[in-house]
Amino acid sequence: MIWTVLQRLLAEPGVSEVVELRSSVGFMAIHGGSLEGATDVIASDAAARAGASLYAVLLPPQLQWHVPSHHYRAEESAGLAAFLDHVDVVVAVHGYGRDGMWTSLLLGGRDRAVAADLGAALRPALPDYEIVDDLDAVPVDLRGLHPDNPVNRTRAGGVQLELPPRVRGHGPVWSDWSGAGPVPPMAALIDALAAWARSTRSSRAADRPAGSREGGEPTGRRAT
Repeated sequence: MIWTVLQRLLAEPGVSEVVELRSSVGFMAIHGGSLEGATDVIASDAAARAGASLYAVLLPPQLQWHVPSHHYRAEESAGLAAFLDHVDVVVAVHGYGRDGMWTSLLLGGRDRAVAADLGAALRPALPDYEIVDDLDAVPVDLRGLHPDNPVNRTRAGGVQLELPPRVRGHGPVWSDWSGAGPVPPMAALIDALAAWARSTRSSRAADRPAGSREGGEPTGRRAT
């Protein structure tokens, strides 16, 4: 048997794959744990507060293996397949760092209507940050447009949300932070993402045919 890149990653010692199925709105953090710091915390907290679904891959401290998003294919992970089959719309939380863009949140993915809607929800919550939902202003390698990227494989669209270090509580600006919980912009971001997910869930519930239902409690959590 020849294993794919994703299958090899998930088989690495200490790597955890987390699947929590709740509503049809989902959050993802496929480069979580030690790789893109705090992305899994942001996705997990927002999902829990909104009653949304979650898919995350957490890497241990000794592993720095960045598997590109387009290698995360449902046919190569039962957990990812269950998640993508369950959700309609997703936000994939990623981290990046680039000179001159320390306060820029980048909204990629093919569904520009969902990106614009999420951008409108984030701006009032993060007035000191730039919310970039104009795809032409997003660096090409951070746009998340590959057709196999999980955010582009859902029924109702998705957004690749790229977060700079500062909003994730990293970098010299937060070196003296000693408050309880996440730094203020990260807390505001989590609140805004959860509020957006609840609103999106309510909107989709209103449009759902009579008699159909949406999950509430988590139906699964898998670790490898």
